[in-house]
Amino acid sequence: MEFGILMGDQPVSTPPEEHLDLLLRKVEAAQKAGFTYLTIGQHYLYEGFRWFQPVPLLARLAAELDDHVKIGTTVLVGPLHHPVALAEELATLDVITRGKLVVGIGTGYLPHEYEVFGKPYKQRYSLLEELIEVMTKLWTQDRVTHHGKFFDIEDRPTHLHPIQKPRPPIWLGAMKEMGVRRAARHGDVWTITPQQTIEQVEELVGIYLDERAKHDLPLTKFPLRRELQLGTSPEDALQKFTDVARVKYVSYAGQGMQLLEKERVEREFEENVKDHVLLGTGEQVRDQIRDIAGRLPTGPLLIRPHWPGMDIEQTVSYLEHVGREVVEPLKDLESIGFDELKARTG
Repeated sequence: MEFGILMGDQPVSTPPEEHLDLLLRKVEAAQKAGFTYLTIGQHYLYEGFRWFQPVPLLARLAAELDDHVKIGTTVLVGPLHHPVALAEELATLDVITRGKLVVGIGTGYLPHEYEVFGKPYKQRYSLLEELIEVMTKLWTQDRVTHHGKFFDIEDRPTHLHPIQKPRPPIWLGAMKEMGVRRAARHGDVWTITPQQTIEQVEELVGIYLDERAKHDLPLTKFPLRRELQLGTSPEDALQKFTDVARVKYVSYAGQGMQLLEKERVEREFEENVKDHVLLGTGEQVRDQIRDIAGRLPTGPLLIRPHWPGMDIEQTVSYLEHVGREVVEPLKDLESIGFDELKARTG
């Protein structure tokens, strides 16, 4: 089992140079603790919290990578970009990282981002599908012609290809049937979001497998995002998680994130999150991960080690603790394979 981190955001009150130093310390601590995937998301004009833009940031962090560690986006807001610009930036990043890039991409959930970029929010899924189609052509062909609904390219040469062939892995998030089918058709793997319970995912797995088979596409283990908090008991861990994460969850809900209701998050935070957070002692959390690995082809498992307001010493301590109690003991854990999963699900 491999593990990774999401690097996240900081309050805008944090000086930007301090924010960067925090990220560099986080990368160092995560690698020492055994994490092998380092990822960050994307937002524009975000209320109250700063998101460094992922492509230049990951190019800087690439200089800090151990040989076996991958770096990636989780997730880029794809439809806000022109595919030529994004494809060339990501190909450059793949070269900089010596072929260690993972491209997590999605539509985002904030209408105002589409408004300021002049993009149609109601057509974001069609935009995303065509964006991936065009980028794949740009990464894999010497000359590109494309005439679609949103983008037109007539017989233009390509000068910049990624190291990874045919392209860097594309991770697509999905929470409902239509999104799962889209992830199966247009991505290389379905990224499971932290708001989904394992039971909800199991109900959709068959749809994903059928769609991949229909298009004769290979299967890759699912990157699984979970929140994780260790404590002396599940109750203690939940209280610790509440202390650090509640403010950010309220912000997510207030800005319209799916599956989070602002009033309920404010009023019943613990009840709203406990089903999708790994909680308890080291042994209890390891057992929860073993259970997941026995039900889903999982890898890597991505967690968030830092919430806005935590200082770097808290974050380093968290990473060391999880590395010692979870990452190291489970490094040889093998999740269920797709053949066995198909046999179970019929």
